[in-house]
Amino acid sequence: MESYNKRLKNILVKNNILTLEVGNKLMHELVEEEGASLWDKVQAAAYIDERSMLSLVAREVKLPPIDLAKVCPTQEALDCLPQDSARSYGVLPVSKIGGVLTLATSNPFDLLRLDDLRILTGCDIMRVVCSVRDILDAISRAYNPGEQKMEQLFEDMEEPNLEFSKAELEEDIDVSDLTDDEGGSPIVKLVNLLVAQAIRDGVSDIHIEPFEQRVRIRYRRDGVLYETISPPKKLQSAIVSRIKIMADLDIAEKRKPQDGKFRIRADGRPIDFRVSILPVIFGEKVVIRILDSSSLLGKLDDAGFGEKVTQDLKWAVTRPYGMMLVTGPTGSGKSTTLYSCIREIMNVEDNIVTVEDPVEYQLDGVNQVQVNPKRGITFSSALRSILRQDPDIVLLGEIRDTETAQIAIKAALTGHLVLSTLHTNDAASSITRLIDMGVDPFMVASSTCMVVAQRLARRLCLNCREAYETPIEPLLELGFNEAECQNLTLYRPVGCASCANGYRGRFGLLETMRVSAEIKRMIISGKSAVEIKEQALAEGMSTLRQAGLDAVASGLTSVEEVLRVTMVDF
Repeated sequence: MESYNKRLKNILVKNNILTLEVGNKLMHELVEEEGASLWDKVQAAAYIDERSMLSLVAREVKLPPIDLAKVCPTQEALDCLPQDSARSYGVLPVSKIGGVLTLATSNPFDLLRLDDLRILTGCDIMRVVCSVRDILDAISRAYNPGEQKMEQLFEDMEEPNLEFSKAELEEDIDVSDLTDDEGGSPIVKLVNLLVAQAIRDGVSDIHIEPFEQRVRIRYRRDGVLYETISPPKKLQSAIVSRIKIMADLDIAEKRKPQDGKFRIRADGRPIDFRVSILPVIFGEKVVIRILDSSSLLGKLDDAGFGEKVTQDLKWAVTRPYGMMLVTGPTGSGKSTTLYSCIREIMNVEDNIVTVEDPVEYQLDGVNQVQVNPKRGITFSSALRSILRQDPDIVLLGEIRDTETAQIAIKAALTGHLVLSTLHTNDAASSITRLIDMGVDPFMVASSTCMVVAQRLARRLCLNCREAYETPIEPLLELGFNEAECQNLTLYRPVGCASCANGYRGRFGLLETMRVSAEIKRMIISGKSAVEIKEQALAEGMSTLRQAGLDAVASGLTSVEEVLRVTMVDF
């Protein structure tokens, strides 16, 4: 610091900013103020403004100055030097081209420090000059971008009127206003604003993930996770504890997984939240599922599934008995489709009962049972009890084991309409999956009337989507025929203020397979999933990939999105 102050004094004296007498006087004062900087003293005394002084230093050492407020350091450059080292040396990596690293420094005179940085980074160093205060501020912004987003979040979130209550209670009790700052701790405010922001952005899940040096918070919107604020690591335990209190969980238990729930009233409508706590190596990971009943679909005609798919679903759910299965990975919209089917056939003449884990949305007029293994309520035990309740229609959240599968199939064969879900890749695979679970092929063939495979694809934003042209050969490889390619207009995502990376919302891609008489014979004779699929295609089934291509042709989504969520047919 002493040599830095001397060099700076000489520059200021040389350029007549300070007289030699004043310069020596300031240097003498610095001896008594250990660690003080001549730069700060000159600024405090208003001998020269910071920008002009920076220009003098840059001209003296023949290096360019830099305004870090207008520069965004690249991640490749930041990876070359850890944050602690950047603070210690008082430098900021700005960019890296080949083996040359550009560093912003406030002390361009220290050549020994430059040698250290060359060894530490393994790069040749190109220096640019900046003030120490700007460098320290830029280090915080560059290495901790989430903190800046968190500050912005605190500034922006003033509007939502949210009220918190335990979801276990029969009636909502207003415990606290989530956006009321008075008397609330910073942690309470932070968690409240996280929840409020998620509601406002239409998020389906909040992920709070602890790592060794940081805490990452991500939102899932339209099926894709994106990073939002990154609170300081020291707040990790407090954030998790606050969420546990909201979900009525044990804050002292940190070694076992926990599940809970709470409810928010936002603008007068109730929104349920499911909380999952999972211990990981650097703390507890939290996932909060947001269940907003206002996002539920109405009847099948309102779901936008397409004419053929809607007709197939109506054919299945209006049958007096039998089983319809909806298959797909977690988060593919299976439950939402089943709720739409229930709404399609709800009437006062039928007794409709569901078994769910958990009950995601409450349907008026439907008897819904929550699975609770601790109290002996499993899918199989609940289903046995339901069949003694004189049901007409049974919605079974998921077929997970052989016992549940056998009971569901027997119910479908004894005059009940059973709707349920499975985890398989396509419609035909669901048949062989049931057989692999130990169910007799004859029982599967006799009970199953329809199998639906489902995926969710992101919808292109109509405000910013962009039309483009492409050669015909790739389109033919995708599955389009030559006639379709003649008048085909493709669109791709662009991104604007009203969407997320060019997409806004999601829609369902469905593959509906009616279990015809011929397919029943194939099931009984032990045919493979591939052979069953070939027969279904011959009977007019449209696959997931074909449903996606139809959506591309109508401008609903992009080719890239269809390739992301669907597999090639064979």
